[in-house]
Order: sequence, then structure tokens, then C-alpha cells
Amino acid sequence: MRFINPKVDYAFKKIFGSEQSKEILISFLNAIIYDGETVIQSLTISNPYNPGQVLSLKDTYLDIKAILADGSIVVIEMQVAAMAAFNKRVAYNLAKAYANQLVTGEDYPLLKPTIAVTITDFILFKQTADVINQFVFQEKTKKIEVLDQELQLVFVELPKFQKTLSELNSLSDKWLYFLKEAASLEDIPDSLGQVSEIELALNLANQARMTPEELDIVDRRGMLLQDEKGRITYAKEEGREEGREEGRLQQTIALVMRLLQKRFGEIPAAITSQVEDLPLDDLEKLGEDFLDFTSLDDLVSWLEGRT
Repeated sequence: MRFINPKVDYAFKKIFGSEQSKEILISFLNAIIYDGETVIQSLTISNPYNPGQVLSLKDTYLDIKAILADGSIVVIEMQVAAMAAFNKRVAYNLAKAYANQLVTGEDYPLLKPTIAVTITDFILFKQTADVINQFVFQEKTKKIEVLDQELQLVFVELPKFQKTLSELNSLSDKWLYFLKEAASLEDIPDSLGQVSEIELALNLANQARMTPEELDIVDRRGMLLQDEKGRITYAKEEGREEGREEGRLQQTIALVMRLLQKRFGEIPAAITSQVEDLPLDDLEKLGEDFLDFTSLDDLVSWLEGRT
């Protein structure tokens, strides 16, 4: 057997957001939000998987929205690559899902609790080793909860999950292992197959049961997301390199100016500006050549030779 990668958002929606995925999603949400307790017993998927939709990295239709039996809303999202203001986007999606329940702005008693479950393939909270972190509104110092948990944020950081197959104990362990390792499996392990919903999820993820069109979409979406992740990594590396280069340039300017002031006293502003505009190579050369100067006129001549 070969399985599609659930971390690709399109594959994630096929597995958890299809019409036949209700029991899968119930088991997954109970594991992640309620530590395996069967709090959720039924739900409706309001935006089910549709293999015919057009792909774009900017599309948000790959989120899953479920309506629980009591009317509560759960929005689930898989995010492979970090992005600017990501936490704000999550907060916006939560607030939008909550507010969009109302036709007018006066039917506040009709609002139902809303939970945003965000699964990331990158680390968000370096200050904790916990894989799952849940947030509610509460008083800052006394930790008194407000809004009766009307709005909740649940984050799942997959890179923090390091358990092997033999170490899986809880239902959440098994679902996290499925998300992280399904693409590397060659069959359905006994410990995962014991959970009927995970076995069904693996059957949905089985490439042999997918159409060529679906496999092509999953492959293209996966490549698009990996390309985006690569671009972000490259941009970070470039930013760090540019920062190092800029820091080196500023340090060299400061050093050269100190040397010139020590040799010639106060340097006129026009000459200072010319020195500060020099590229790093010329600054380093000036740091050597100034020892041959006998006056500021020699410095001016040297600068003119660089224009």
C-alpha cells in the first residue's frame, strides 16, 4: 500500500472533509480537543470535499468547517508553511466563523461556540514542548475565564510529536502519528488499525483507491506547498545574510571613521557622507590606504578616484 500525505491540505480535506468522513472527523476532534473523551457524537460537514475545485496557494476552501449537534462550529485547517501574521489570520478566521452565524447584528443569543483547530508542520510556540495547545479568553493575571469558552483556539504542532509506533498510547497519539507518518507507511499497522476511524482514514488515503485526477491534484498541490515552504526558507536565509552583511558594513564604516578622525581630527560632513556611501570592499581598502595619507586632501583625492 501507498498512502497520500495527510499534511498536504488537499489530501487532508479528502480524508477528513468528505461526506464519508464524519466518523473520522468526530474521532479526530475528540482526540485533539477533548483528550479522547467522546464529547462530540455527531456533526455535519458544511463544506465537503469536492475533487473538481481549482487549486491555488491562496485558496482557503481547503479548510474544513463542521457543525456539531449543539450548533457549535469547528473550523479545521492544515498549514504546511509559516507565513507573515499567521496567528492574526487564525484569529480572523475564528472571529469570522463566529460572527457569520448572524444575519443581523442583534441576534447575539443565537451565537454558538466556535473553535479553530489549526495543525501546523512548523513550530509556533517555542516556549513549550506540548504538541497540542488550547487557548480561551481569560483574565490576564487571575486566569478567570470569560465568554464561557465561546471562542477557542487549538494549535497542533506536528514537528514536536516524536513518538514511534510502539510508543503510541492515547487516541491523540495515534491520530498525530497518522498525520505525520501516513505517507511513509506500507501497510496499516495493528495499533492504528485497532481504531476503526483511523483504519477508514488510511483506506481513504490509499492511493490505489484514488482516481488519476485526484492523485495528480494531490501531487501538484503538494509541490506547490513545498515550493512555497522553500521560498519562505530561502527568504529567511537571504534576510539573515543581508542582515549580517549590513551589520558588517556599518561596523566597517564606524571603524574607518574613527581611524580618520583620530588621524585628521573633525571630518567635514560632505566627506563623511562620501565615506558612508562607499561599498564594503572600498571601505576595507580605505582602511589600509589612509595610512599613506598626509592630509585630508589626500583623502579627498582618494574618494574622487572612486567616483
